[in-house]
Amino acid sequence: MKDLLPDLCDHYEEEVRWLPLVHRDFGGKSVFYGEVVTLRCFEDNSLVREILSEDGTGKVLVIDGHGSLNRALLGDQLALMAIQNNWEGVVVNGAVRDVVTLGELALGVKAISACPFKTEKRQTGDRNVTLTVAHTLVYPGDTLYADPNGILLSKTPLDLSVF
Repeated sequence: MKDLLPDLCDHYEEEVRWLPLVHRDFGGKSVFYGEVVTLRCFEDNSLVREILSEDGTGKVLVIDGHGSLNRALLGDQLALMAIQNNWEGVVVNGAVRDVVTLGELALGVKAISACPFKTEKRQTGDRNVTLTVAHTLVYPGDTLYADPNGILLSKTPLDLSVF
């Protein structure tokens, strides 16, 4: 199912929220969905590593990097860690790096842009907090659905068996 979001909007219009984030697809997995885990951080991916080292079965990490394109919050090493720990995907309101490798990995990755610089490691950030990204509230525990059409959020998981 390559165009999941249009079907979800047609069937569940009143139950989904659109995340109008201007983003690009970087991961090798174009359709992904799961329970949202949130992280707010600025040019420091220390907590990204910590979170992706945990079991991510059925989960998507949403990182609010405040839209900064000066440092990459996700690269190939963290993406490989995410795959090893069963994460479905990562959405970054900011930058990623190692984009050729990311495109070859079975992980959903959406971000604003690429940046070759790594981050500082200061152990800063806020985990499992409500984020405001592109004027849209993103809550820990939401269900996120992503495909090449964009990103949708729902308070509860939607029944995909109707498609």
